Amino acid sequence: MKTKLATIGLASSLALVLAACSGGGTTDGDTAAGGETGAASGYPEKDINFIVQAAAGGGSDLSSRALVSELEPILDTSIIVENRPGASGSTAMQYVAEQEPDGYTIGFVPVEISMLGHQNFDVDPANYDFLGQIMLAPGVLSVPVDSPYETLEDFIEAAKSEELSVANSGAGSIWEAAAFGLADETGAQLASVPFDGGAPALAAAIGGQVDAAVGGAGETLTAYNEGQVRPLAVFHDERHPDMPDVPTAAEAGYDLEFGGWGGIYAPAGLPDDVRETLESSIEEAANSDSFTETITNAGNLPVYRDSAEFTDFVNSEYERFGEILGAR
Repeated sequence: MKTKLATIGLASSLALVLAACSGGGTTDGDTAAGGETGAASGYPEKDINFIVQAAAGGGSDLSSRALVSELEPILDTSIIVENRPGASGSTAMQYVAEQEPDGYTIGFVPVEISMLGHQNFDVDPANYDFLGQIMLAPGVLSVPVDSPYETLEDFIEAAKSEELSVANSGAGSIWEAAAFGLADETGAQLASVPFDGGAPALAAAIGGQVDAAVGGAGETLTAYNEGQVRPLAVFHDERHPDMPDVPTAAEAGYDLEFGGWGGIYAPAGLPDDVRETLESSIEEAANSDSFTETITNAGNLPVYRDSAEFTDFVNSEYERFGEILGAR
């Protein structure tokens, strides 16, 4: 009997050892569901691809590369930036949605993610995990320096009696939507004149081809500092620190906020541990002195929202633009 019990005890001990070696049991480093934490999984174990929806050299590309330079040492891996411009950004967004949700494909997500689904593009925020907002480029309405319109009120009053042309960064863009929103809010007659980017739109205003232009604060600031445009209003809840003399639309009595915000996203369905690693790393990178300085020097605002806040924000923006664009 003693021999039989000893044999059973030995077999049980061997079974426990084998189970531990094969990962069958749970340890302090494992989750209750049998998955592993970020530290235990070793993520990332290879290069990460970072998709940008715009061409190299633009605002989205600048913000992306500034963040990536901070993320690489935090994650201790190489991050390869890939520009996939086209179709108002939907080319890159659709590509990201189709990738494996393993944390090895992430990207810069612009405000247009909340707009394109209302404009017959196959882009749905439900197909993504939103990891954090990193910046904001407030919209600015500007006129040529020799324009007869000195204030936003002057411009709106004139546009109530005759149609005025407003250049923007392209059909379906945030700045076209800003012009639509201004018209809806004020009753102004505004004709949208799309260009291939914010800089060409501002150039059209500078050259007198249009009555006004809506662009991002960064690109507007350059023309403003060179005395080429007269900004009439900032579509933000506060005045821009680099244009302190330019009032907000709210100061004229119009509750209008339009901005070229951007953040980081991934295909929907990231493992919890991978998502947590990315969220904390993005937060650290976005709040770093170097990234903040780069964004500020470009004339934009360093605005951080965590994953939960950013997700709620994207969804609320999706609903808002559905109302603005749905009537068009």
